[in-house]
Amino acid sequence: MIRVLVVRDGGYFGIHVRVLLSAQRDIDVVGTLPLEPDVAARAVEFAPDVVVIDTEFMVSQVLPAVAELRARIPSCAVLVLCDPTKRGMLPPRRRGGDVSFLLKDASAAYLADSVRRLAAGERIVHPRLQAASLNTERGLSTRELEVLGLAAEGESVNDIARRLYLSGGTVRNYLSAVILKTGARNRLDAIRIVRKDGWLR
Repeated sequence: MIRVLVVRDGGYFGIHVRVLLSAQRDIDVVGTLPLEPDVAARAVEFAPDVVVIDTEFMVSQVLPAVAELRARIPSCAVLVLCDPTKRGMLPPRRRGGDVSFLLKDASAAYLADSVRRLAAGERIVHPRLQAASLNTERGLSTRELEVLGLAAEGESVNDIARRLYLSGGTVRNYLSAVILKTGARNRLDAIRIVRKDGWLR
């Protein structure tokens, strides 16, 4: 049996995805968790083979949690469901490691097949998402958006460094690059500009 943990935004625990996967004889949905800062620590007790993340957050806001999941459960595959019609919900062009990305409206059969492939060690990026990501022009890298997103949530430089496994100097360099690229006056102004452009919530 493939053990799957569903992660969703707080207050809505992934009933749709859970129903789609629970119908499969070889897939056991072991639980659901809200996408909160402690999700990686809580996920450990479920010992999942695959984590399916179904959220309205932008990919840049999800990747820090994914990094923590991968650090705590190295053998676990992560599948992020994306909506290519919404800004900020495309796979990163230059990084993404071994994270997989699938369309939110994928059929039950496609979703289940993707989970099986992930459990077998494959990585998946749906062609439509890959094409949309390659065709999207933006000045900021995914890592820069990750760092800025955490700063927007009130995280300190040291907190961001710890969550993303970076040095404090590297985090400050990313924030400086964002300020320069956006033409912002400071970090708060950069957050305002990026939110206005739809890359942060």
